[in-house]
Amino acid sequence: MKQNLVAALALGLFLSPSFAEAQQQAQEPKYVVKPLAEKKVSELPAGELFWRVENFATVAQAQAAMGPNSLVAESRGKVWLFTLGPAGQVSTGGTKVAEIGPIPKVEASQYLLRINEAGGPPGTKTPVHTHPGPEAFYVLAGETSQKTPHGVNRVGAGQSMVGHGDTPMEVWSSGSTETQSLVMFVVDAIKPFSSPAKFD
Repeated sequence: MKQNLVAALALGLFLSPSFAEAQQQAQEPKYVVKPLAEKKVSELPAGELFWRVENFATVAQAQAAMGPNSLVAESRGKVWLFTLGPAGQVSTGGTKVAEIGPIPKVEASQYLLRINEAGGPPGTKTPVHTHPGPEAFYVLAGETSQKTPHGVNRVGAGQSMVGHGDTPMEVWSSGSTETQSLVMFVVDAIKPFSSPAKFD
């Protein structure tokens, strides 16, 4: 009898509700956020700031065009250069994809610039959370939505939007196909990058 019980357990025939629930949750589609690049800087350029998004043929070419507020990342088979700075500028050797802004001001003794890749199947979403500074989105595929106390914004492939900082938000895949976005942050480097929150 003992041997039969061991064999049954080995085959996974006796699954506790908590284990079965964990297995089901592991198989459910999720909205995935993946950091691609980040750096800390002590100061930001003066005046209105925009995220400039450009493509390059190689990582080496993108790195050669970097400024003090630039980040290089690879995503979906392309090399990307993200630069936080004034509007209307271009990087030598790059192809301009988007200019997103102006970016809301953030005051800090040190800043974190970060690029995330984010997305998932239709209906998947992030928990409600906050960041200590604004984020900006460039949608590569599908449709991305963001809910904040200011309302809901939706953007599709090839479009961008500026988000809010220090306010509750929820981001989700709102189209009929999987969404994929590049998300740019400039936040207070001293504070936690992301914190749980809730809508009032």
